[in-house]
Amino acid sequence: MKFQWTLLLGLIFAVIIALFAVNNVGAVPVNYVFGEADWPLILVILGSALLGAMLSGTVAIYRSFVLSRKVKQLSKELEKKEVSLAALQNELLGQHTKQSEVVEKSVSLHDEKTTK
Repeated sequence: MKFQWTLLLGLIFAVIIALFAVNNVGAVPVNYVFGEADWPLILVILGSALLGAMLSGTVAIYRSFVLSRKVKQLSKELEKKEVSLAALQNELLGQHTKQSEVVEKSVSLHDEKTTK
């Protein structure tokens, strides 16, 4: 649902830019570092919007890439910690079992002494 709202807002924004650009078709001077040229304002507006979208997309892709690498790293760490936790739980269970056996032996020895 969130993607649909984002897409809808993007389309509305694109229509607004297109309407604004169509209403501004006069030639304007565009200054470059190495010169100047007269371009229709519609091309300047659409070109600027396109460059902005490309820049935003590039930043979003980079951020997604960084986050996916972080997720993979954290997944590996989690897997290692789960293995370590399982080993510690098995060790604890083994110690608990040994402790139970010791208590049972001492109880049985105590019972044998008291019955004699």
